[in-house]
Amino acid sequence: MTPTIVLPVVIGGLYAAGVYLLLDRSLTRVILGFLLLGNATNLLLLSASGPSALAPIFGYAEAEEMSDPLPQALVLTAIVITFGVTAFLLAMVQRSWQLVRQEVIEVDEEDRRVATREGMDADDMDPDDLPTEDRPAGKGNTLHSDVDVEERLAQRYEGIPSDDIALPPTGGGRS
Repeated sequence: MTPTIVLPVVIGGLYAAGVYLLLDRSLTRVILGFLLLGNATNLLLLSASGPSALAPIFGYAEAEEMSDPLPQALVLTAIVITFGVTAFLLAMVQRSWQLVRQEVIEVDEEDRRVATREGMDADDMDPDDLPTEDRPAGKGNTLHSDVDVEERLAQRYEGIPSDDIALPPTGGGRS
């Protein structure tokens, strides 16, 4: 029996289409791409198992005439894993639809702002030279002193009732 080129081409096409669909912003296409990758993996495992032979469960064939049950077990495991991850992805799509009423993930403006920043080594960066929105919060090496920060926080939360309760003073020990 001569090997055929059709099965590797089909497996490669399924992998290529699956990766292409995974890179899309539409969540439905991501799920379809994941399903294509799972099916391509199943075909790859089955094609790697070799030609079909007699079932080992019958017990009347020689060891060389029996097919290996391991690739079939791996395919069954891959089917279960693909089903579980697909169910999880479907739940994520449904939750995304509930929250934003759209299925396509939009470009995040914060990601765009970070992507347009200059490339600079972290060791060369001076926190005082960074824009205020990029400075790490609560660091002592910013332009404002700790007193300024406390005053600004007090002004920001002035008039807002606190949920802290006044606890009565406790005794020094047990009696």
